Amino acid sequence: MMKNLLTLVLASSLINAMAQAVVDPPVKVIQCGKVEVTGIVMSPKGEHVLVLHDKGAELRDLETGKLVKEFAYNEDGSNTVYRAIFNENGEYVVLIGLAGTREVWDVKTGKQDKMLALYKWIPDAIRTREMGLKKSNSAFDRFYQQTRAEHGALVAHAEKNGSVVFTDADGNVVQTLDFPTNKDKQHLAPCVFIGDRFVTGTDDGRVLFYDLVKP
Repeated sequence: MMKNLLTLVLASSLINAMAQAVVDPPVKVIQCGKVEVTGIVMSPKGEHVLVLHDKGAELRDLETGKLVKEFAYNEDGSNTVYRAIFNENGEYVVLIGLAGTREVWDVKTGKQDKMLALYKWIPDAIRTREMGLKKSNSAFDRFYQQTRAEHGALVAHAEKNGSVVFTDADGNVVQTLDFPTNKDKQHLAPCVFIGDRFVTGTDDGRVLFYDLVKP
């Protein structure tokens, strides 16, 4: 009787483990203050994480979470950064905002270096219509946000209310991460896989690191 019960418990635990993509709760949390996290980018050397949000961007030490540098992005009447790209050695980073304006920032000084181009990153009017985007809604605003990421056969999708849904190669839902503290119903959680971890962010300034479930 006890042997059968133990077997049942172990089998149940195995099924639960197989039905997960990441280990919840998160293994690490970095708090960035009262900001809405819109993107996450690792530095080329891997020692820092760049957190994009509605007040610009900030560089954080990956291990300690300590603030290293702030970037006060402000273009087109918005402070929100939706996308960022480091150069190869990590000395400069390109920040991209609401209207696609690309600014180059010096990582060491935290100051803007130059502007690459104005209004050339976003689709033109014809492409905008073809893609079903309307300039008056948030889908257009967040066109460049990291709302989908792949890790092998595992795919992470940003859904409404800031939740994240993981699906397998067949499109079946494996796991859902919900964040009840999110107040912005339009918030889309950034989805990023960094090594053997999944990283996302909330609208209350948290950057969450989850270990992937080992096969």
